[in-house]
Amino acid sequence: MRWVRSGDVRLALFEEGDPAAPTVLLLHGYPDTHRVWDEVAALLRDRFHVVRYDVRGAGRSGAPRDGGDYTYDHLAADMAAVLDAVGKPGVHLVGHDWGSIQGWELIGRPEIKERVTSFTSFGGPGLDQAAHFLRHGRRIEVAGQLLRSWYIAVFQTPVAPELVWRTVMPRVLERTMRISEGIAPRPGHPADTLREDGVNGLGLYRANMFTARRTPRAEPVVETPVQLIETTRDPFVSPALLASLRPWVPRMWHRRIAAGHWAQRSHPEVIARMIAEFAEFAEYVEHAEGTEPAKGVEGTEGVEGTEGVRGVRPSRELRRARTGERGPYEDRLVVVTGAGGGIGRATARAFASHGAEVICSDIDLDAARRTADGISATWRTAHAYRVDVAEVAEMERFARLVRDEHGVPDIVVNNAGIAVAGPFLDHSVEDWRRTLDVNLWGVIHGCRLFAAQMVERGEGGHIVNIASLAAFAPSRALPAYSTSKAAVKMLSDCLRAELAGQGIGVTAVCPGFVSTGIAANATYVGGDAATRTREDAATRADRALTKRGYPPERVAAHILRAVHRNRPVVAVNAEGKIGYALSRISPAVMRRLARLSGAAEISRMPNRD
Repeated sequence: MRWVRSGDVRLALFEEGDPAAPTVLLLHGYPDTHRVWDEVAALLRDRFHVVRYDVRGAGRSGAPRDGGDYTYDHLAADMAAVLDAVGKPGVHLVGHDWGSIQGWELIGRPEIKERVTSFTSFGGPGLDQAAHFLRHGRRIEVAGQLLRSWYIAVFQTPVAPELVWRTVMPRVLERTMRISEGIAPRPGHPADTLREDGVNGLGLYRANMFTARRTPRAEPVVETPVQLIETTRDPFVSPALLASLRPWVPRMWHRRIAAGHWAQRSHPEVIARMIAEFAEFAEYVEHAEGTEPAKGVEGTEGVEGTEGVRGVRPSRELRRARTGERGPYEDRLVVVTGAGGGIGRATARAFASHGAEVICSDIDLDAARRTADGISATWRTAHAYRVDVAEVAEMERFARLVRDEHGVPDIVVNNAGIAVAGPFLDHSVEDWRRTLDVNLWGVIHGCRLFAAQMVERGEGGHIVNIASLAAFAPSRALPAYSTSKAAVKMLSDCLRAELAGQGIGVTAVCPGFVSTGIAANATYVGGDAATRTREDAATRADRALTKRGYPPERVAAHILRAVHRNRPVVAVNAEGKIGYALSRISPAVMRRLARLSGAAEISRMPNRD
């Protein structure tokens, strides 16, 4: 720690890491101190020169003699003094809460913006941008943000805020952090100086919030590359307000994390990774200006590159966060099991046609390769892998391979499935085991392995589990198949409830009769091996599905729409929708229909010897 003088205030400056490395300047909010960044700083210091300081009136820094000396002019002077002390031509500024609010203002000032290579903002927009949103935003969205910002008006009142901070507010703040974000107090946060910091920091709101100087401008004014991190459970900042920032910033990357206001405490690994990725890419862009652009990945205006400052390829998550005209699935990584044919192949092709990179897996490697080759020839690169979803060891190797070679998938479609048709008493133990291994355990493996990767990454995702009309429409001809698909739907409902807090959606897709090869490839039990009964049954079933005329491409369209809208359950085609509605309105009707379904086929099948 060392001291930096700014006017009549001494600022406490803290540095760690190699001074020769790129500098990341972490700016805290209200009523925090630099200690709120402890976990993130510890993760960054091996790669960056990490700089923090307590803003005026907070922590170990001094408070101004005049209580009104918290204006942006004073904050800019503080920042300039810190930058002079650090002595770097450019830093990567990261602001949280009031650190972010003042960051937006400072990167627009000539004495500061030339010294800031990139800006990462979370927990607070600039006051100019917020004022413009309040004037021109949709009324309902403006009203929602005003409700979130109720405390700003309270802070303008005399005496009462100071009294609250000196009495009950520290305990309220600790309790709120525990309950709403699961953050336990630790040494340094909340700081021992919290009462004084809370009182002093009121000057930030009183000196800047309702000044006549605020003249919002509608045109883009921010020249610095900005990474906007949206914490989706932040009670103080609405998604609509953050979305309104885009027109102000020609070069913006908008990322989301399912976290609350103090994400640097609850999710330090994710926040540190986002900061590092953006800083390294901004360093590359800074050094690449005026040189021959590399091929492959979109960077900032006029610069395209595949290598970061240390030869690190910008992550898929960072590339897709670039705002602008982009398809909903561009730069998404999609894993589809059972992609060799039918719904799996159609789904892989549909995602690829909308800009996704697709991993095509199937137990039949040649079929997976045909799907991947067709995608690569028409849209973009796809990859084929052989995997038996029923084998846990194979799925674990497959999940590791996807993560290590391609990254964490954004969307996983657990589609692989088989069917066994015939009476329950003619289903062998092996029939049941294989059906459940593929249809249920295959989905469990896919959900368990890839959901864990999505949770660790911290940037959300989506899982699609292909169930069936049979999930809610019992049939005497498909006992094992129907049981497995009903379990898939219930698994999806349970998983959706658990993963919602992580920003991960789960959808159960329940098609009715679709023109695929599942009937021709199904196992038919109950017939005599010496007869053609089973072959005839397969032929009749396959002909019926073909005649139904509902192609798998239409199911794929439903899947893409469901992911985009984060739907919990999607019943596909007329019989699927009718069956789903009847199962909810009148289960007795569905049970009666079950007695009739498949009766004609079963009557033709003599018992297995």
